[in-house]
Amino acid sequence: NNFIVSTKNKKEFESKTVIITSGADPRPLEVKGEKEFIGKGVSYCVTCDGPMFGNKIVAVIGGGNSGFEAAISLAKYASKVYIFEYSDKVVANEAIQEQAKKTGKIEIITSAALQEIKGTDFVDSIVYQDRGTQDIKTLDVQGVFVEIGNQPATSFVGDLVDFNGKDEIKVDPKTCGTKTLGLFAAGDVTNTMLKQIVVATGEGAKAAISAYKYVQN
Repeated sequence: NNFIVSTKNKKEFESKTVIITSGADPRPLEVKGEKEFIGKGVSYCVTCDGPMFGNKIVAVIGGGNSGFEAAISLAKYASKVYIFEYSDKVVANEAIQEQAKKTGKIEIITSAALQEIKGTDFVDSIVYQDRGTQDIKTLDVQGVFVEIGNQPATSFVGDLVDFNGKDEIKVDPKTCGTKTLGLFAAGDVTNTMLKQIVVATGEGAKAAISAYKYVQN
């Protein structure tokens, strides 16, 4: 009737209930220069870092809704915003594309495969391949915002829970419970719609109360 949590240093913890709050990491580009320039022009959070790029030229990697939303937010500060999409067309919905056009600052580059992020102390350019012509091109930018999705930290959970198409844990919205009795999950690791700290905090409180009630019963 209990859970056993095993850690990497070979310790085990036994409990009647478990709350999974392992979060999600931004999906990396895995290109040369990405890791070296994190915090030096490479960012995964427009809300956090966007205001620091006033009057600068920036690139957003990802042509989905999140990429366009990021670009629209950045257009409030940056002088120019490029959206890079690997496919030959963007997948963002038409309404958000129209919003992007209205800013007058956003340019879309499709069929673009990012190759490298370059700079000295900070980002100063990116190198990409035009997948149509196969030409290698360089573009001067001072910031790179990565918007290609997140990777929920769920590899350790196994089949104790159900997942959605994004590998997020499905939970009961009322209790944060999973398909396994006594096992709860909260925050960005779950299929909650909004990925914000304030939402994760509330979901964590909900899960804790639900776990308390479970133990009491």
